[in-house]
Amino acid sequence: MSFDFAKTLSDLVAIPSVNPMGRPVLGPEFLEYRVTEYLEQFFQTLKVPYQRQTIDTRRENIIARLDGVSADGRSTPPVILLEAHQDTVPTDGMTIEPWTPKIEGDRLYGRGSCDIKGGMTAILGTFARLVAESPKPRPTVIVACTVNEEHGFTGAQGLQRLWKDAGSIFPKQPDMAIVMEPTRLDIVTAHKGMVRWKCRTHGRAAHSSLPHLGDNAIYRMGSVLAALDRYQREVVPFLGEHPLCGRPTLSVGTISGGISVNTVPDICTIEIDRRLLPGDDPQQAYQHAVDYVAANVPVPSVVEHLPPGLHSTGLSDAINSDLANNLAVAVRDVVGCVNKIGVTFGTNAAAFGTHFPTVVFGPGSIDQAHTADEWVSIDEVRLASEILYRFTSQCEA
Repeated sequence: MSFDFAKTLSDLVAIPSVNPMGRPVLGPEFLEYRVTEYLEQFFQTLKVPYQRQTIDTRRENIIARLDGVSADGRSTPPVILLEAHQDTVPTDGMTIEPWTPKIEGDRLYGRGSCDIKGGMTAILGTFARLVAESPKPRPTVIVACTVNEEHGFTGAQGLQRLWKDAGSIFPKQPDMAIVMEPTRLDIVTAHKGMVRWKCRTHGRAAHSSLPHLGDNAIYRMGSVLAALDRYQREVVPFLGEHPLCGRPTLSVGTISGGISVNTVPDICTIEIDRRLLPGDDPQQAYQHAVDYVAANVPVPSVVEHLPPGLHSTGLSDAINSDLANNLAVAVRDVVGCVNKIGVTFGTNAAAFGTHFPTVVFGPGSIDQAHTADEWVSIDEVRLASEILYRFTSQCEA
């Protein structure tokens, strides 16, 4: 089949696949099922084996396979996983029409164009070319398009069940993985993990004309915020350092409390984001912060920390150097230079990187992801696909 990068990317951007991010699912733009249906038709056209894996209601991973051919015709070829997520962040505050792809010069605008439908398009282009040209020898190539990356990584985590299932599309556990994210064609070998949770302070409601009869939960939260401010400045940065990812961080991202201005609030809630170094344990990081707050607020009994709602261990560079070096050869051949880097954001790679070598790679810049006028370079999408094709077709089989 002839593969049109601009058309395929436009098709994908035109299909809403918004992750509700914990909000009520109210509207046709939410969830990934329409993208899944598009991908199913794509794989049917290629006439390759594929499988849908239910993760949640109207949320399915879809996985396709091209069987490899070893050089001697007898040994088992390696299995390469190429992964991209189907979901996008919401469209709040966008200054362009999110679902009407617009091409200006080399840029294609629209929600998800950069994160990560440009990378998905690159994978699909590579996969279609491998099917059409059938290079020999070649590895077995698995393309996985997963759900719920933006708010929980549950699609990637669920994917692990398939290579443990003898009846699944996976012939075995992958030998390596390339996870698509906007990296400007740099190779990410390490990234931070995270743990996020809600913290509440409890008080007693009363009429605001008689505040002495109540106990203001917002005032109580003030001492928690002061403790967390000291913690993020004086403690967290000194808990370790990674040569590629820097130091750990902590941030309070939201605060809410009260039901009306004339009522003393009985509850106040904040959300905390703690970024971890590769290899850090999310539960230990959470508990360390909880213990610090307990020791540094006047009335710790009014403070409640909910269990973490999201956690990830990050991506370590301990076992992926060979994969990164081999991919770097293909990058250098296509664009002339290559950088191997670490980043502070999280990706689905954390779900794979402790099992087998995994790196993050793709077209576009993280500076454009989630923005009001999100865009990606179409030429960079083509270059990413060419790099992936050279890597997969030349990978030792």
